[in-house]
Amino acid sequence: MKRALARAAYSSLLRLATPLYLARLWWRGRREPGYREAIGERLGRGHGRAHPAALWIHAVSLGETRAAQALIDALRAERPDLRLLLTHGTATGRAAGAALLHPGDHQAWLPFDTPGAVRRFLQRHRPGVGVLIETEVWPNLLHEARRAGVPMVLANARLSERSAAKGRRLAALLHPAGQALAVALAQSEADARRLRAVGVPRVEVCGNLKYDLRPEEAQLATGHAWRARAARPVVVAASTREGEEAELLSAWAGLPAPRPLLLLVPRHPQRFDEVAQLIESRGLMLRRRSAWGADGPAVDDAQADVWLGDTLGEMALYFGLADLGLQGGSFRPFGAHNFIEAAACGCPMLLGPSVFNFAEAARQALDAGAAWQVGGWDEALARMQALLADEQPARAAAVRAAQAFAAVHRGAAARMAARILVLLPGG
Repeated sequence: MKRALARAAYSSLLRLATPLYLARLWWRGRREPGYREAIGERLGRGHGRAHPAALWIHAVSLGETRAAQALIDALRAERPDLRLLLTHGTATGRAAGAALLHPGDHQAWLPFDTPGAVRRFLQRHRPGVGVLIETEVWPNLLHEARRAGVPMVLANARLSERSAAKGRRLAALLHPAGQALAVALAQSEADARRLRAVGVPRVEVCGNLKYDLRPEEAQLATGHAWRARAARPVVVAASTREGEEAELLSAWAGLPAPRPLLLLVPRHPQRFDEVAQLIESRGLMLRRRSAWGADGPAVDDAQADVWLGDTLGEMALYFGLADLGLQGGSFRPFGAHNFIEAAACGCPMLLGPSVFNFAEAARQALDAGAAWQVGGWDEALARMQALLADEQPARAAAVRAAQAFAAVHRGAAARMAARILVLLPGG
């Protein structure tokens, strides 16, 4: 009874919030027009014929969509004829997901988690199996999927201690959602233990899909070529978040000349212009990647203080450009962003104190000598200077360790694909 009341209260709040939610999407669409596309899908509606799919995969944002790519490749290797439905929550995720579709596949927004929107979505697409990537546990979605007989998998599942504590506080709402999962395929034993503790009854450890993402060799080669044009060390600050850029630039200004070239890559594209203005307000000479095209930086661009990585889908290029990196999202309490791709590209990373989203991977990378962890920006820049002045031995050893670290943990995609395929009708 308590659980039913909790979900009813949750659903009522979401219904009341729906107009505000839609207004917020329209507002975000000023900068990212993708948010204004197919608004009806957010309510479980669609236009034209329905698109039944054997397998539905939900990847909320860009990072989850990149992880889903490895899983989709492994699924297609076993079932080339598989028809997919790919859903997202953000414009960057949807744009990246479009490149993963084959003829017969379909793409849509995940509906808002109200009972009616979810029911309309499931009736329209009639998936055989649903796969949620990483942390996307939605109470009404999982409740209605179980009622409709759709097995749901939480793939690449992770759960930080902070999120587990939240799950315990909201147990009446979230425990039934976890129990509705057919299986959770966890990244690590620690994630599996926490998932079981918050009510997920069937959990298997499969590893992390992000290790299976291979760098685009052409991008990596281009990055190496452009690195030669810089004529001095290049340090990438990758996937930086709100507040981190200002703190980094303040610390950077205190470095003695000659300083390395800073390659700054904000996490969210809607902040590119904001960060560009911030750099110029500090009196620093700025060059933007988006102004170069395929030819790359000109000779005089090497005189700049900061290059701004203001494009999407080119992280392998940026990591190829860099001698080492500073991990965005880890210097403020965001829990860090994916540094596994950097390791695969041979770019060792300096991690800040906040790594709860990648706690197990961070521990393994530190143990392998593929990364270093520091307490803040000042310590990070001091360690950076020492590494760049080391005539290469320490950094070169870290490059080799990073590549080996990324390679040794591959294989999660094949394990997860095998587990998902047996749930399909006829599997």
